[in-house]
Amino acid sequence: MLTLPRRPLRIAGAGLLALVIAALIASVLWAILAAATDAGGTSRVDIPHLLRMTSIQAGLTTVLSLAVGMAVAWALNRLRFFGRDLVVGLFAAAIVTPGMVVAFGLLSIWGRNGWINQIGNALFGVTFDSPAFGLQGILLAHVILDGAFAARILLARLDAVPASRLKVGQSLALSASQRFRLIDWPAMRGSLPGLGAIIFLLAFTSFPIVLLLGGGPANQTLEVAIYTAVRLDFDLVGAVRLALTQIGVCAVVIVMASAFTPVPSALGRSAQPHWQDGPLARGVQVLVLALATLGFALPLLSVLHDGLAGGLVRVLGQESFWRATATSLVIGTASAMLTLALALVLALGRGAAGHPALRLGLTVPAYAYLAVPAVVLSLGFFLLVRNLGVKANLAAPFVVVIANSLLALPFAMATLGPPLEAIARTRGKLIRSLGLSGAVQFVQIEYKLLGRDIGLMLALAFCFSLGDLGVIALFGTQDFQTLPLMMYRALGSYRNNDAAAIAALLLIGTIAAFVGLPRLIERIAHAPRR
Repeated sequence: MLTLPRRPLRIAGAGLLALVIAALIASVLWAILAAATDAGGTSRVDIPHLLRMTSIQAGLTTVLSLAVGMAVAWALNRLRFFGRDLVVGLFAAAIVTPGMVVAFGLLSIWGRNGWINQIGNALFGVTFDSPAFGLQGILLAHVILDGAFAARILLARLDAVPASRLKVGQSLALSASQRFRLIDWPAMRGSLPGLGAIIFLLAFTSFPIVLLLGGGPANQTLEVAIYTAVRLDFDLVGAVRLALTQIGVCAVVIVMASAFTPVPSALGRSAQPHWQDGPLARGVQVLVLALATLGFALPLLSVLHDGLAGGLVRVLGQESFWRATATSLVIGTASAMLTLALALVLALGRGAAGHPALRLGLTVPAYAYLAVPAVVLSLGFFLLVRNLGVKANLAAPFVVVIANSLLALPFAMATLGPPLEAIARTRGKLIRSLGLSGAVQFVQIEYKLLGRDIGLMLALAFCFSLGDLGVIALFGTQDFQTLPLMMYRALGSYRNNDAAAIAALLLIGTIAAFVGLPRLIERIAHAPRR
């Protein structure tokens, strides 16, 4: 039972914000439904084919990512070596690594003019067909990102195995296969359905990876088809039908996932291993971890190499690059701050609410946007702005900031909600006995304890916005573009050196923000007051 003092202002503020978010959801959906009802004419989109292809690639991605994640988590849980924390952090960074950067890295390695073909041509005079395009390329990019993400989540489950259970297993001299069957598998299997649902949604709504590596209409997915229908064909009828189909599928997956065990947060440090398997198993673990680390790091290293050694000077000399950089930083910062404000109001109100129904009502609107992917959300805002008679170029900055914030809000709530509830459980009686006001409670207790979590949430929201292409894709113009959009346009114009430089700078900025922001905010939160 929550023992915090009554905080009617917190609950009222969260309730009002939840109603505003729900109204915005309803407005976006109304704009899409109204367009579907009022639009005349026919559409050329083949929804069954697109739905089939999207489901196939998302299903294959889910199965492969979970398999890779379990293997890597198993290896990391057993091995102790210098630099282990760095490898764990590398896999944790998969959640914010821009998909288009990974896709570009794969093209740099496996493309027609990539490293593999350059080496093959130089040594043996032969070239290979590129596996980076089509379904295999999409799966490879998704598994690199989602497999690393799954590995970090499942490693947290293995780290949480009680020490007493491990001692019993060691006393029984369990082999590697016996420990996996009796200890590891029961620890991981509870998270697999929920984790699989998240990966399926990420793959099902993937936009930049499919856009860059799809290789044509045969491998097009719903998300890319919506963008094509609006931006290239201006087929609003087809776009709306596709959007409704995608919302329906995502909603079904989310409802099914709600019955599964919640996926644990796993972005902190990993516990050091306390179990060593035999030589054969350790050899397999080293091989698995080496291949996984190489598979995840090599595309990123290729991006850095090609970008910093290629067209960096040329890009830095372009005025359009600095405008796009400034736009990206302003939008990223504004989105992160707005996300923080929304998440704090909702999480604080939820923590102060005692009734389960009220707590659920304050949470659902924040998570509802999981069912509305970026391009669909962008389409809804596009139609809404159009219906209101507002010029798209005037509304674009505000729409992009709001849309990016709403898309990051579920992750922000998942980051800030649990620690706030923990404070309510462990310090509620003390706060009540001291008679602290809500403001003093936040400044003196909650803010200090939430320092790193706030930094992590800001880093996630900023990085999501910095690497996003889905929202800006429909609202971007020559005068209003972010770095991801500029990179995509450079690729479309065959300016690969420019695209490589932008990808490298985008990757550096994303990793720096992901690593630095949590530490900076935590240091500020714990700074001594004079």
